[in-house]
Amino acid sequence: MKTPLLTTLLAGSLAFATVGCDVDQTQPGEMPDVDVDMEPGTMPEFDVETADVDVSMEKQPVDVPTDIDIETEEQMIETPDVDIDLPDED
Repeated sequence: MKTPLLTTLLAGSLAFATVGCDVDQTQPGEMPDVDVDMEPGTMPEFDVETADVDVSMEKQPVDVPTDIDIETEEQMIETPDVDIDLPDED
């Protein structure tokens, strides 16, 4: 029962991780000069600002099974409450 919830939370986290970032290239890449005195190239540099994610727990009513006949009753349980502050477009 917890596996689908965990899978959904992980998939949602991955989606936010990929779209909740502001990536600015701070230095272009450069191929190395190829000759006898080979000079090393440089890797591009990036300035990455990720989203500010706040996760808290709050009680929500959820129907839970009470017996094998799958009769449910409402109980208060803690569920995640997620706030995301995306970086500015500077």
